[in-house]
Amino acid sequence: MYKLLIRPILFLFDPEKVHYATFSLIRNLCKIPGCSKIFKTTYTVKNKKLERELFGLTFKNPVGLAAGFDKDAKLHSELSNFGFGFIEIGTLTPKPQEGNPKKRLFRLREDSAIINRMGFNNGGVYQAVERLKNTSKKLRKSGVIIGGNIGKNKLTSNANATEDYVICFKALFDHVDYFVVNVSSPNTPNLRALQDKKPLTNLLDTLQQLNLTKKNSKPILLKIAPDLTNEQLLDIIDIVIETNIAGVIATNTTISREGLKSDNKSEAGGLSGQPLSKRSTEVIRFLSEKSGKAFPIIGVGGIHTAEDALEKLDAGADLLQLYTGFIYEGPQLIKKINKAILKR
Repeated sequence: MYKLLIRPILFLFDPEKVHYATFSLIRNLCKIPGCSKIFKTTYTVKNKKLERELFGLTFKNPVGLAAGFDKDAKLHSELSNFGFGFIEIGTLTPKPQEGNPKKRLFRLREDSAIINRMGFNNGGVYQAVERLKNTSKKLRKSGVIIGGNIGKNKLTSNANATEDYVICFKALFDHVDYFVVNVSSPNTPNLRALQDKKPLTNLLDTLQQLNLTKKNSKPILLKIAPDLTNEQLLDIIDIVIETNIAGVIATNTTISREGLKSDNKSEAGGLSGQPLSKRSTEVIRFLSEKSGKAFPIIGVGGIHTAEDALEKLDAGADLLQLYTGFIYEGPQLIKKINKAILKR
């Protein structure tokens, strides 16, 4: 139904406007008595065999929603009705920021892909915290894990970036189940330079030291770019082990445009969707094999079918996240993946 009827209508309009219009539609539908239950019944697969125990958390199934879809924690409660095992909000920054000038979101239909150059547009971490105060406890009771993806403001220099991450960490600590440090978006100037070994080690060490002062520390994960070389990926392995963070999310969007067919393929920004699938799987496999499976990996990038998801798991991913696949394939994809996992 989604691909035959709903998606063709949505794809007639500007993708960013459709994104927010869809938010309003889902929110209003979920206010109708019984509608949330219908969504849950339609899309949720319940089975103890789907549960995953990772970094001290129990995920009711391994399929999550990646950061970027619900940046401001405005719809995470309603989105949990579609069968996700976990939902990641953000990327959030200390101060509100508008992001990059519009137009900044592009569909590449021939490639089943999206290019975005949003630029961490969000209302700031403190606004998100106010929303989470009303929903996080409810979601925890339902078994849905909430992750907090954090970054730095555009005007914050890399020399002062750690302070931005610390602000977000402190603000979100009581309201999310795990953290993701985003230093891999291509849409904030010089952000990816923070992936270099020295600044990244300093950043993660600072967050870990702060984490250890808490009564109940929270898992911290690192989200990395798919464009890193093998040498850089080896550095990532060393950093994760040295700083003792909980794991890695592989991968963020790519700046590569190899093999694309769509007319708007040259738009600047990060590419997500099917063209990213092979490279993200390669990165997952490299990290898993070269580290000797030393830490958990959340696999994301180009998952549009259950087969794509199984490939990520076979490559070494412990959990999965959807973003562009959710937009192109609809919520039925979550159910298909979970059913495919159970058939194994």
